Amino acid sequence: MELQTWIDKGYDIIINFGPKLIAAFLIWIIGSWIIKNTLKAVSKIMDKRDYEISLKKFLLNLLGWFCKIVLILIILGTLDIETTSFAAILAAAGLAVGLALQGSLSNFAGGVLLMIFKPIKVGDLIEAQGEVGVVKEIEIFTTKLTGLSNREIIIPNGALSNGNIINFSTEGTRRVDLTFGVGYDSDIKKTKDVLMSVLTNHPKVLQDPLPTVNVSELADSSINFAVRPWCVTADYWTVYFDITEQTKEALDAAGIEIPYPHSVEIKKQG
Repeated sequence: MELQTWIDKGYDIIINFGPKLIAAFLIWIIGSWIIKNTLKAVSKIMDKRDYEISLKKFLLNLLGWFCKIVLILIILGTLDIETTSFAAILAAAGLAVGLALQGSLSNFAGGVLLMIFKPIKVGDLIEAQGEVGVVKEIEIFTTKLTGLSNREIIIPNGALSNGNIINFSTEGTRRVDLTFGVGYDSDIKKTKDVLMSVLTNHPKVLQDPLPTVNVSELADSSINFAVRPWCVTADYWTVYFDITEQTKEALDAAGIEIPYPHSVEIKKQG
């Protein structure tokens, strides 16, 4: 008898609530498809109007979240869940969560500020929060960088917008700062000519602005030269490593000594 009672209850639930569950499931499938294609259409419109890629991704993220929230509310209505009371509960919960997650709200505000003032964009090489990398994506709460060693770096937008940002890509060129020391017996003019020759012969060193070579310091055991070539930002590390290697070779070929500590071996007399 009890089994029959449970079967009858289950049958009633399926009859009364089953169609609503099926309808909610279909709405979720169709709604997700509509959202996906809507975002694709909006993305194409933004591409035609040459939206900056950072702004484009940020707006698409916001639109995607908004559409999903609307879809969830429609599904709740289909299941006869009172959306007005749900909205009130959601608002109260949102206030509590907002107070508990002030950092997340700060990150959201930071993302909006990054979009408005545009100190960085996707593809820029930047230094921020002690990290150096290429901007991969600016999301609602965080910004993703690709580090120089191909690491993914995630920085909260609140910290990023409130901290110092060094953007190496804004001007398109960078100065490579190098220092080389030679012995005190070296001829300064000859050394400058050798160093300048290395710079002018490198294909990736720009001639506008002109590279410079100057005596920067009379150190304890060396005369230090400040070597300052300019290059396109993307060529920075190529120029840095090439000039370092070629300078050593050129100084050796010219007979100019690069000082280094000498160890003295003391032999015991016996």
